Amino acid sequence: MKWIGANCFRTSHYPYAEELYQMADEEGFLIIDEVPAVGFMESTMNFLAANQGTGKPVGYFEKETTPKLLENHKQALTEMITRDKNHASVIAWSILNEPQCTSEGTEAYFKPLFDLAHELDVQKRPRTYAIVMMSLPHNSKGQQFADFISLNRYYGWYVMGGYGMVDAEAAFRKEMDGWAKVLNGRPMIFTEYGADTLPSEHKLPSVMWSQEYQNEYLDMNHRVFDSYDFVQGELVWNFADFQTTEGIMRANGNKKGIFTRQRQPKDAAFHFRARWTSLPIDYKG
Repeated sequence: MKWIGANCFRTSHYPYAEELYQMADEEGFLIIDEVPAVGFMESTMNFLAANQGTGKPVGYFEKETTPKLLENHKQALTEMITRDKNHASVIAWSILNEPQCTSEGTEAYFKPLFDLAHELDVQKRPRTYAIVMMSLPHNSKGQQFADFISLNRYYGWYVMGGYGMVDAEAAFRKEMDGWAKVLNGRPMIFTEYGADTLPSEHKLPSVMWSQEYQNEYLDMNHRVFDSYDFVQGELVWNFADFQTTEGIMRANGNKKGIFTRQRQPKDAAFHFRARWTSLPIDYKG
């Protein structure tokens, strides 16, 4: 059965409230419970430069502080699983969010965490982690531990955005072909994909930040998802616009929502409704 974004979400981006889990249990929502382990990289620019061969690789998990970090990480994982393991809505554990996992120390850091998750959970729920854009099938040293692969991908936005959209789909498919060679029967889901969009902007031909561009971006991504049988879920980033700190990357907050911050639908909301309601009730991906 394909998991689609209408009824599944990751909890690292929501308040940890008992009421949320109870609601999910009662209403049939599915939760991928994620440890708040975010920002495990020296810097995005360093990671990107090293992967492109233009910078010196700097590992994240090879520092003298790593043992203490691992100790704290184990404690956070233990507390999360102990707290949430009896909720029927929790279907999987996410161990990290977008770590720099291409250096030699990755395996030694990841393995005890993934082992601990199985040790603590008598039901042995599947384990995963959100894989950042620069971690690819040929260089990701952490993906081997995941029971299913979770990708955060932004082809057509952060990568090959704007006029580059014409080449984004081909690049995306090239990466997916690489993943097909290392999955070994495991499923994949997309835990993030999206494009910032201002609800006031309309333009043809489309440009970035327009609602027309957001729909074209989504169409391209969905074509790729639907072309690979091992893709079993899609979680768009994000449900609604939200406030962030000031900066040149954001127009008064993150605008990747399919709804505005006031919960008014953008065109993309109707786009998703048409996609999801077209599936028969007994649909199996």
